[in-house]
Amino acid sequence: MTTPTGKQQSEEQATRNGVTALEQAFAGVQRCRQDVDAMKNTLSSGYAGSDGGAFQQLLERWDQQAEIISVNLNSMIDTLNETLRAKGLQQGSAVQSIQEAYDRSEAIFNELAG
Repeated sequence: MTTPTGKQQSEEQATRNGVTALEQAFAGVQRCRQDVDAMKNTLSSGYAGSDGGAFQQLLERWDQQAEIISVNLNSMIDTLNETLRAKGLQQGSAVQSIQEAYDRSEAIFNELAG
């Protein structure tokens, strides 16, 4: 096995930095989704009428958009990890743990939504 050149090491580090940034963004989106879901559940009991319904729809719409963002972030993480693997480098992140966290958050959202 040959030793990577400085350029290869730099590219690898840049790719790993990208994976880390995407993982942090994903975690941030999941935290926001959980906060919004908690707020929705807290306010739903006292927020009635058409304004309450409109507010619920707004939060649902926001969560749908956040889901799209989460899926896209996961896809980008997978792509960067595949790039690292294709170049014979170690996996850039614990994709499995991210997927598990994602699945747990989805289960929580589904449970809270009823």
